[in-house]
Amino acid sequence: MWNKATDPEESFRDKAIWWSAGIVIAAAIAIGVYYRYYSPGPSTPAPQPAVAPQPTAPPTPAIQHPIPPSAEQQQAPLPPLDQSDSVVRDSLIGLLGKPAVAKFLVPHQIIRDAVVTVDNLPRKKVAAELRPLQPTPGDTVVDTQGGSTILSQQNYARYSSLMDVVNSVDPKTLAAIYFRLYPLFQQAYENLGYPGKYFNDRLVQSIDSLLATPDVPGPIYLVRPKVFYQFADPKLEALPAGQKLLIRMGPQNAGIIKAKLQQFRDVITAQPPQMSPPPAQAAPPPQPAPPPPADNSATQASPLPPGTQAKPSSPPL
Repeated sequence: MWNKATDPEESFRDKAIWWSAGIVIAAAIAIGVYYRYYSPGPSTPAPQPAVAPQPTAPPTPAIQHPIPPSAEQQQAPLPPLDQSDSVVRDSLIGLLGKPAVAKFLVPHQIIRDAVVTVDNLPRKKVAAELRPLQPTPGDTVVDTQGGSTILSQQNYARYSSLMDVVNSVDPKTLAAIYFRLYPLFQQAYENLGYPGKYFNDRLVQSIDSLLATPDVPGPIYLVRPKVFYQFADPKLEALPAGQKLLIRMGPQNAGIIKAKLQQFRDVITAQPPQMSPPPAQAAPPPQPAPPPPADNSATQASPLPPGTQAKPSSPPL
């Protein structure tokens, strides 16, 4: 049993100790309550703005119909595009003769006008003032049946002189001239508004459009809403400009032109397309070495630990 303190000083000291202990305990409890309920929680980082993915540039289209590499190795440098008419004219004179070139060829901006016309042939209209050939002489010849107007077969004869020139063209020789002058065609095509595009691909597209011209049996009815005649059949009038030109020339003339175009196309598409190189294929895993022949006379000790497979050396690259 505890004895009560008899000394007043000792009694005061005991009370001071207990009061100090109580104050410490109360302070500890207050600090705990403050941090439990009133202290701020851990700071949350501010959300970062989402970064929009950067748009990737579209891949450059592969060249579908490259010209032969040997054609790019010129024997003599070509003149600038704006000064190339004499070179083009002389080249065509060697192919067609001087009278034909003088009669049918527009002698200025030959390359530029040829590129514009090739680009427009599969479209709705061709700019008449930019054609590299002189206009066909005479007016469109028509016949009248009752109250209808039809395209006369005599109209096809208007192209007889031009067809004589077409029949005389050797497609391989024409392609050789085209290959030699190709840098000028390519430059004119890019200047037309097609940077990074390949003119020979567009030429092949135009040829394919002409080859797809339908054979239209007569009679071919016409209408004349304004100055020029148009096909009365809306389906014919909606055809590309190049196809409508072949129809106006008549089926026989169109057949001759198609045959020459097909031969010319075969020459300018002889090279395989320039496609992107295929990804490198992983080398096949090495095959395990064949086991050595069994020796019945004695068992050979293996220098490798049990369960270890010997691997053959890598083949030379």
